[in-house]
Amino acid sequence: MAEPTIHETAVVDPTAKVGEGTQVGPYCVVGADVELGPDCRLHNHVSLSGHAKFGARNEFFPHCAIGGKSQDLKYDGEPTYLEVGDDNVFREFVTVNRGTSADGKTAIGNANLFLAYSHVAHDCTISDHTIFSNNGTIAGHVDVGDHVVLGGLSAVHQFCRVGAHAMTGGCAKIVQDIPPFMIADGNPAKLRGVNIVGLQRRGFSDAEVRALKDAFRWLFRNTAGTMSERLKTLRKRNEEEGGNARVIELIDFIEASERGIVQ
Repeated sequence: MAEPTIHETAVVDPTAKVGEGTQVGPYCVVGADVELGPDCRLHNHVSLSGHAKFGARNEFFPHCAIGGKSQDLKYDGEPTYLEVGDDNVFREFVTVNRGTSADGKTAIGNANLFLAYSHVAHDCTISDHTIFSNNGTIAGHVDVGDHVVLGGLSAVHQFCRVGAHAMTGGCAKIVQDIPPFMIADGNPAKLRGVNIVGLQRRGFSDAEVRALKDAFRWLFRNTAGTMSERLKTLRKRNEEEGGNARVIELIDFIEASERGIVQ
């Protein structure tokens, strides 16, 4: 593999590790304890700092600042961590913060796209194949599932979860968990329905989509009984009908919620 190429105006700390084939462009700063995997590309004016480890083929556009210290006032100055997988894209002015304490970290998976000015705060966990639209922002300790699309100017409150394959509308205010497979929109956000187009694009079968639509109507457009009672009935009915795995995933997510669910 090719040796890394580092522009003469870039500043790379001696303790940083730069992988084979990685390109560090003009006026970039790669700080102490940063590890870059192979074939990454830093265009120009990129800042990578902290105890941050990046996998292969990550791409960083101008003026993004990745690995900065936690903005949590409880941060006491100890080394904290950021771990990033492979094939992620960080567009202009994206910011990502490390964890707040040494026993936690911010973790980002693979093949995520962070558009301009989006922000990932301390101690967040982001899975794979997500899209953060321009100015999409998540506060600390937020958990984002696979294939989530965060709409432009959306904001997610700390300690919330966004379930897999969910989508938020632009300018949405998220203060509770968003169940998987759903669309949430508004200020404060409310559920608008199943993310049908997104699920179809990702190869969900017609039977899976129908089952999720039925589950949505039963759980969120039904006033009979409590949510716990409706979940119990839905689980039993789903088992009797053959056990659709997507419906079980939806039920399990809601039952595990600590902040409550956007409805």
